[in-house]
Amino acid sequence: MKILVIEDDPTVGEFVRRGLEEQRWQVDLVANGQDGEYMALSQPYDLVVLDMRLPGKNGLDILRTLRSRGFERPVLVLTAQDAVDAKVETLRAGADDYVTKPFAFEELLARIEALSRRPRALVSPVLEVADLVLDQGTREVVRGGVAVELTPKEFAVLEYLMRHAGRVMSRTLITEYAWGYHFDPGTNIVDVVINHLRKKLDTGHEKKLISTVRGVGYMIRG
Repeated sequence: MKILVIEDDPTVGEFVRRGLEEQRWQVDLVANGQDGEYMALSQPYDLVVLDMRLPGKNGLDILRTLRSRGFERPVLVLTAQDAVDAKVETLRAGADDYVTKPFAFEELLARIEALSRRPRALVSPVLEVADLVLDQGTREVVRGGVAVELTPKEFAVLEYLMRHAGRVMSRTLITEYAWGYHFDPGTNIVDVVINHLRKKLDTGHEKKLISTVRGVGYMIRG
């Protein structure tokens, strides 16, 4: 099992990392909220251990972002707040479970093992919008029965738009997804890729799938 631990306290972080590695699990430890969010969205982790108080971006905001972007794997929250309303807020934001600090490692391990036994939801690897089909498994794209060749970045941007079909996605969100958090959001690379996608997908078709919402971003809909 591959686990991401997002915890800024070096003592707690190393304590958790060493304990999980002793269980022969692969563990990545990140101390910054923004970097942790990027890693969770860009790598295939089986589970995330998430502290609520983090520099850069707090745990609750990270949790909401992960769930809004389709992250479906278990998230176990570490919180110093023992109040019921704080726990309820984290669960409603998408947490699968929580452990209150200070905690015994045995309790943390038991909760992680319980979450790892939960069956994963079966998600279709195929995305469809009108007559456009994208297969996330084979990375094939077809419109109107005709295969479309895309570059890796064109595929990533199209996949992101199709996963959020009918919703306007900002340039910043698209940039973070396809290029990573550290990429300069001020560049016009998203506009360039969108133009390429339009030429490849919409040219020759009466129905145009990709639309621009001025000042906001882009959207795909059938």
